[in-house]
Amino acid sequence: MKKDNIILIGMPTSGKSTMGVVLAKILGYNFVDADLVIQKREGKKLSEIIEEQGIERFIEIENRINSEIEEEKSVIATGGSVVYGKEAMEHYKNIGKIVYLKLDMEELTNRLHDAKQRGVVMKEGQTLSSLYDERSSLYEKYADITIDEKNHNLEEVVELTLEALGMN
Repeated sequence: MKKDNIILIGMPTSGKSTMGVVLAKILGYNFVDADLVIQKREGKKLSEIIEEQGIERFIEIENRINSEIEEEKSVIATGGSVVYGKEAMEHYKNIGKIVYLKLDMEELTNRLHDAKQRGVVMKEGQTLSSLYDERSSLYEKYADITIDEKNHNLEEVVELTLEALGMN
């Protein structure tokens, strides 16, 4: 399989889906929202899967489904918790370039009003800050390219991403 996909990772509200659609349009690529693929395959909303199966089982489902996504010339927006799945991340490394859309904690707090309703995978009693710290190192570990969104609007983030990918 060719490595011609762009895989977007990052915290919830970092703009993976929104930017993914824009990038796909600019490049003439397909757009795949991995969370929607999970919902379709499972026949339930993410929040229902988490509620019914628990976080650990959800992460297993997410890992399995993400590692089965086979695309070419696509922008794939992943769920924020995809980085907990080693197989999924290795699969994505093999089929494309992984772009980490990095938000700082302050901006994340401003954008994310209700983590539970949003379907954010958080352990019982976990704070948004500890989740951010836990995931940030995983995002950095898997990223081929990191785009810092600080002080940039969507259009600028898209432009920075295209530049970093050498596609502008």
